[in-house]
Amino acid sequence: MLKEKFLDLIRKYSDNENYNLECWREIEKNYSSKTRHYHNLEHLENMIVELKNVESQVKNLDTLLFAIYYHDLIYKPTKSNNEHQSALLFKKRISETSFANLRECMAQIEATKEHKLATDNDTNILLDLDLSILGKSPKEYKKYCEDIRKEYKIYPDFMYRKGRIKVLKSILELDSIYKTDFFKQEYENQAKENLRFELNQLN
Repeated sequence: MLKEKFLDLIRKYSDNENYNLECWREIEKNYSSKTRHYHNLEHLENMIVELKNVESQVKNLDTLLFAIYYHDLIYKPTKSNNEHQSALLFKKRISETSFANLRECMAQIEATKEHKLATDNDTNILLDLDLSILGKSPKEYKKYCEDIRKEYKIYPDFMYRKGRIKVLKSILELDSIYKTDFFKQEYENQAKENLRFELNQLN
């Protein structure tokens, strides 16, 4: 599904099939890295599946789709500029095509760093898709927690716990975890339950 959807997308802006496949293979390779336990192809697939629920609300679907595919293209747990590097690599690759909304898409990718409420609704949808895992069943959330820990295995428990507690508290301090009505109604309450449960486990 992911490959076909990406190729259908990029073919609108490029008739160079070799280049289109090269772009897909880079995505596949990066998201399939052995160090990725959560930020992988399954994460992208979940976002695409969730997108179906709100697709009618999206103003520019192609921009949002490119942002989904490229938002975690670069992902190194020890770095704090992954989103920026992902946006730059997106620009480098897709500027070879006729796709015109490069700046808007780069801004969406960069927005996944801090997850702040945006004035642009498509950006808010992207952020909610990215965090939809937080509101899934306790069993799915538990697996997500385990996978995130594996990605940060370079850090000893005491360091990881300290950083994770800070992240969880900052999310719980938000007026709302989700930015759009659909995700608020669908996942907000469960997300808060999941986060509080993890926080209690870490304290």
